[in-house]
Amino acid sequence: MAVTAGKFNTFLMFKLPSAWLCGVRVRKISATSCTTTVTHRWINQNPFNSMFWAVQGMAAELSTGTMVIDQIRNSGHKISMLVANNKASFTKKATGKITFVCKDGDKIEEAIRATVETGEGQTFWMQSVGTNQDGVVVSTFDFEWTVRVKR
Repeated sequence: MAVTAGKFNTFLMFKLPSAWLCGVRVRKISATSCTTTVTHRWINQNPFNSMFWAVQGMAAELSTGTMVIDQIRNSGHKISMLVANNKASFTKKATGKITFVCKDGDKIEEAIRATVETGEGQTFWMQSVGTNQDGVVVSTFDFEWTVRVKR
């Protein structure tokens, strides 16, 4: 059964309620890309009347992690996943609706294959770029994911 944006948003509500309450939502998902959105509101703002950086981070991480979860599920193996490192840069005040897109889903399959074959943990970097409604980049997040087969 394929994962859909709606199914993942239901999962989000129960398993990551802080992201749900802040308005983070999955909009589109495929094997190679994922799009998430979050809208600047009172509940997710900082004292400077823009979106708190951690809320942007939740939306960005979700755009990468959703694909990792989906590909692990499709592999049929029990595999753990964890963010080991992340980097972020902020280039414009985040107001309005921010859309995060990750197009690095092709990196996941190789890491899953390698951890299943070797039993060793594997790492890979994925990038998510956040743009405002005018198409201007407001932030860029890089996440180093680790996957390891559970023994």
